[in-house]
Amino acid sequence: MSELVAAGQARNPAWADTHGAPGAHPSSSQNSWSADDIAESQDEFHNPFKIRVANTSRASSLVQRRYAWRGYSTSPLENHGNGRVTLAACVDDSTVATITATLDAHNDLYVGRLYAQEVETLRAQGRKLCEFTKLAVDESVRSQAVLGAIFHVACMYVINIHHCTDVLVEVNPRHVRFYERMLGFTRAAGERLDPAVNAPAVLLRLDLKHCAAEIARLGGRRRADGRERSFYPYFFAPEEAAAIVGRLGFH
Repeated sequence: MSELVAAGQARNPAWADTHGAPGAHPSSSQNSWSADDIAESQDEFHNPFKIRVANTSRASSLVQRRYAWRGYSTSPLENHGNGRVTLAACVDDSTVATITATLDAHNDLYVGRLYAQEVETLRAQGRKLCEFTKLAVDESVRSQAVLGAIFHVACMYVINIHHCTDVLVEVNPRHVRFYERMLGFTRAAGERLDPAVNAPAVLLRLDLKHCAAEIARLGGRRRADGRERSFYPYFFAPEEAAAIVGRLGFH
């Protein structure tokens, strides 16, 4: 299941200080870059973090810990390649959030196990599909900026690099409103029991044309409109996004 395992972010956003713009110059401790570093930003309190192509062993540890906390079992993360990348949000060397983006390259999307007919219908319509899975957030994280940044880089991977049309996610019913409100997902199928985790699931779909329009409208504008409650103002501004896409293209 693509499960949001630290749902407190949606209920307890850190809105008090929104002066740190995405991509702002980080502290000296964050100035060294590795080949896996994709982007850098600051949270609402000016604390720097990076988005990286994940070290799968570290990311797996976070995923398994957070899923176990919810009573779910999950397999370790698979290695990169074959149309799959796992991203990590990192503070120094600590992984605080992960997400995996997978292309529909081999007709083996995870969501297809439970929602085979719905996936086949979208394929028949000529949609180029992908999915987000293994979203895990450390219990200490209460930052819209961290989640906005990691979601945006995942969206860049599937929109700008691979030209997908739709993202599918399978989520617990209690998290449906979060995905609808914060990113614009819509319900693609009703609730079913996922035997892999022995928990109920709902299939959601994000039209990436809508996603791209929201990024263009709101990306990098976290200070512009305090009434906007989606993640999109916490996405990167266009000039920053172009450089990030260039680095992401090597992966």
